[in-house]
Amino acid sequence: MIALAATSPLWLATRGAGIVALLLLTVTLVLGVADVKRWRAPGWPRFVVDAIHRGASLLSILFVALHVATTVLDGYVAIGWLDALIPFASPYETFWVGLGTVAFDILLLLGLSGLLRQRVGHRTWRAIHWSAYGCWPIALVHALGTGSDAATPWMLAVAALCALAVAGAVALRVGGVGGAGGGRAGIGHGAGA
Repeated sequence: MIALAATSPLWLATRGAGIVALLLLTVTLVLGVADVKRWRAPGWPRFVVDAIHRGASLLSILFVALHVATTVLDGYVAIGWLDALIPFASPYETFWVGLGTVAFDILLLLGLSGLLRQRVGHRTWRAIHWSAYGCWPIALVHALGTGSDAATPWMLAVAALCALAVAGAVALRVGGVGGAGGGRAGIGHGAGA
């Protein structure tokens, strides 16, 4: 039966979208942490880093939505639409799927607050934006706890590289290494972030 699941186009899409979403969430978090230090790549204007951060954020939401939709539509395991929104409601792998649901809910909140940033105000948006620091590790643990690829060497390598990238960005931030323009307090609230 597992072999059948592995050949289902929806199951393959679920796996692929989940991995791409994790990579995009990692890029988003790394650039968000770097943005606090006003980091920019040599030769690139700062707005380019902000634009990549925003683009990766939006793409991560799309890929997580694709991951959720293909998981539900595949039907190989009993995960419904409400299970994708209500944490720990899924009868299948309740804890691990529940973590994915928590990360998805946080991501939806982040996306919504970004869209409503002008209406909710900068302080409220920034307070909500801090939840990004919780979304990524929860998504990483979800990826390592469930799915047919969770314990494979290549998936463990992807997870390790993502963790190293985030740890490196956080170390640079905490260590006080600033980019052009020096550091500032808060999280990723540069031009248009």
